[in-house]
Amino acid sequence: MKKFNVTVNGNTYEVEVEEVSGAIAAQPRPVTPVAAAPAAVAVPKAAAAAAAPAPVQVSAGDTPINAPMPGKVTKIVAAVGQKVKKGDVILILEAMKMQNEIGAPADGTIKSINVSAGQSVKPGEVMAVIG
Repeated sequence: MKKFNVTVNGNTYEVEVEEVSGAIAAQPRPVTPVAAAPAAVAVPKAAAAAAAPAPVQVSAGDTPINAPMPGKVTKIVAAVGQKVKKGDVILILEAMKMQNEIGAPADGTIKSINVSAGQSVKPGEVMAVIG
């Protein structure tokens, strides 16, 4: 038996494969059915590129508000064009069942909000920009 790790659609499975010799066995053995893993779905490159959001460009002098951890945006408190001071709450990020207030890292005006309520974010993702 040889063991392999196989990843299908992001799920990793440990499988054992029996090596069969070239000789024909005199007594056939019953084969135990194994549940088949779901087939991988091929995604055209154009569709994959369209599904992935474009990275946000931050101009010189602007201050990005990055996601400090993975989570889900539950509420947007500030609006584009609103003046904020350092520490003002911009949005609420839920991570590990906790509501985290994401504040402005600097004084300025909200130039863009790049997320919406209910959206999941990854660490370092630019959620808003202060100009």
